[in-house]
Amino acid sequence: MSRIGKKAITIPGGVTVTIGERELEVKGKKGTLRTPIPEGITFRQEGDQLIAERSSDELAASHGLARALANNAIVGVTEGFSRQMDVVGVGYKADVQSKKIVFSLGYSHPIEFPLPEGVEAKAERMGTKSSIQQYQTTLTLTGIDKQKLGQVAAEMHKLRKPDAYKGKGVRYSDVPIKLKPGKTGK
Repeated sequence: MSRIGKKAITIPGGVTVTIGERELEVKGKKGTLRTPIPEGITFRQEGDQLIAERSSDELAASHGLARALANNAIVGVTEGFSRQMDVVGVGYKADVQSKKIVFSLGYSHPIEFPLPEGVEAKAERMGTKSSIQQYQTTLTLTGIDKQKLGQVAAEMHKLRKPDAYKGKGVRYSDVPIKLKPGKTGK
């Protein structure tokens, strides 16, 4: 039984929702998003409420998924989403140049990471993060599509995953890393 799927979504002012056969189109002040509707799920609009319904109880997982995707689209076109990534390590850096980010991550060459349409980045140094040794830069990614933003963050993370001993690499700001103790020799 999907409890998430049963929740009604409140549509804020300035947002237009068009319900199609297999697609939901959401327009707002930040842009337009299209969300697929799974087979057996229907949407209906009552005033400022959007309600997802399913044809049978076997579709409970799809029911919750469809409702979550529709809610993410509505939040995306009104407020947008953001994700922060920390670049940690001596000599590691990230420079934002219009539609690409140039990383220097200890390899023999710089890595040019192109930003997809709809995702913007800003690099800044957030003072000194006392809990992180060798902290260099924080990248703030913003966009209206939550899935695309998460995919870009995951691809950046994969460029140089944080190592287990010093935590050097590209890492998520909100995910704590437990470091292994180093060798203690004489």
